[in-house]
Amino acid sequence: MSTFYDDIGGYDTIRLIVAKFYEGVATDEVLRPMYPEDDLGPAEERFRDFLVQYWGGPSTYSERRGHPRLRMRHAPFQVTPEAAEHWLTHFRTGLDAADLTPEQEAQFWDYVTHAAQFMVNTLE
Repeated sequence: MSTFYDDIGGYDTIRLIVAKFYEGVATDEVLRPMYPEDDLGPAEERFRDFLVQYWGGPSTYSERRGHPRLRMRHAPFQVTPEAAEHWLTHFRTGLDAADLTPEQEAQFWDYVTHAAQFMVNTLE
């Protein structure tokens, strides 16, 4: 039985989406300060591994990092509604770069819009 991960093109598709996302994050005045590392590469790898696993690919993320605990991992950062909006803008760019069907795109976008709202932990 194929997974959503398989259906969208697997690793290469997720890699493209996440790479485009981080191109935007690299110059974003709201989001970039939330990434303390000089090199965004490790964050990009973690996010890519998470999405690969979430959509049905290899469980590399859990093998390396354990349970995602997304809210806990993001708790040290002030994730505002504005930050969520910026995050979604860059994710939209990534999704637009991928060759997804309208149904696949809608499913992916639905997940990330809910996830972005879930991560908000500061209203100002």
